[in-house]
Amino acid sequence: QGKFHLRPFVYDYTYKFDEFYRRIYTVDKNKMYPLKFLVRGDSYKLLGVFAANLHLFGVDEPARIYFLGADSRGRDLFSRILYGSRVSLSIGLVGVAISFIIGTVLGGISGYFGGKIDNIIMRLCEMVMMIPGFYLMLALRAAFPPRLSSVQVYFLIVLIMSFIGWAGLARVVRGMAISIREKEYVLAAQALGQSPLPIILRHILPNTFSYTIVALSISIPGYILGESALSLLGLGIQDPHASWGNLLSEAMAIAQIRFHPWILIPGVFIFITVMAFNFLGDGLRDAFDPKMEVGRKF
Repeated sequence: QGKFHLRPFVYDYTYKFDEFYRRIYTVDKNKMYPLKFLVRGDSYKLLGVFAANLHLFGVDEPARIYFLGADSRGRDLFSRILYGSRVSLSIGLVGVAISFIIGTVLGGISGYFGGKIDNIIMRLCEMVMMIPGFYLMLALRAAFPPRLSSVQVYFLIVLIMSFIGWAGLARVVRGMAISIREKEYVLAAQALGQSPLPIILRHILPNTFSYTIVALSISIPGYILGESALSLLGLGIQDPHASWGNLLSEAMAIAQIRFHPWILIPGVFIFITVMAFNFLGDGLRDAFDPKMEVGRKF
């Protein structure tokens, strides 16, 4: 109405069909619906258990508010980004956890025992690392049936990303284990008759955590980008389930970006998340490596 309103609001609108049966929307500026917090709306299950209909913010019915716009099917993009974050972030965290277990255990075993065991594990690492990760990820996904449920695809992506990510970590842990196994406390444990497995788990692997924690925090963005790439290409999480990758797939058409630029917003969330984990990794590296921090001061 040409006036400034401190409280956000939306107008009501009506629509009718033209001669080509297209919806023509008309804004009714006589009806305003102010934005409210803790408003009642569509029903849902809180934590998947409790029935509820209270939302963080919204407007009274029959009006609707789309905080970040809507996708091509008229669904609220903000809500789908929040739902998609559960998938994209959890794939990174779960995948990194599996890679951490496999990489540290195999790297510790390889470095402690040496010999034939070391050669077998290192050749396996080289076989995994010799193929570019992105193409290996596509090949492994293409080896499975395309028509899988979203839950099956989720666990499949986690396994694929973990299979690709453990090899580099295992090589570094193996080098650290070779050095640590010559320390006095390891030799003392051997002299007391401890078996190899407790020595690896109690004395060798904990001394590699200063590196592995930093390496894993930096590698989480790679897992998120991997899932986003698979979903963007139609090999990952599929509609109607949401992930940041398949939300961004609508932006592959130039016409969509031209007329609906807000569909690029999931890419902004991916960028911010990747940068946040990179900054976290840099901070952890400075915390666990005081020599590097001293070197920077001088």
